[in-house]
Amino acid sequence: MQSSASVVDRTDAPDERPREVIDVRSLGPPEPLKNTLEMLVELEDETVLVQRNDRVPQFLFPKLDDRGYDHETVELEDEVVTVIWVPAADADAGA
Repeated sequence: MQSSASVVDRTDAPDERPREVIDVRSLGPPEPLKNTLEMLVELEDETVLVQRNDRVPQFLFPKLDDRGYDHETVELEDEVVTVIWVPAADADAGA
């Protein structure tokens, strides 16, 4: 299994920002969606959230888009990693 750091490095997420990981692989719907959105509200805009899941969180994507987050998903052999961040201009404005 790849480390979450190496997966994030494969995305366009900002390298210099702190990262927080949420592992929702053992949760059934709608808990992964709910927990991820709740965690995003609690995080500083500069923090990149890394969601580890056992499936592509298809219902999460439109909610992230509606809230203005950038995101990328990397499908690995044994898990799906979705990296979520506030665009640079918006994060700088919130700092």
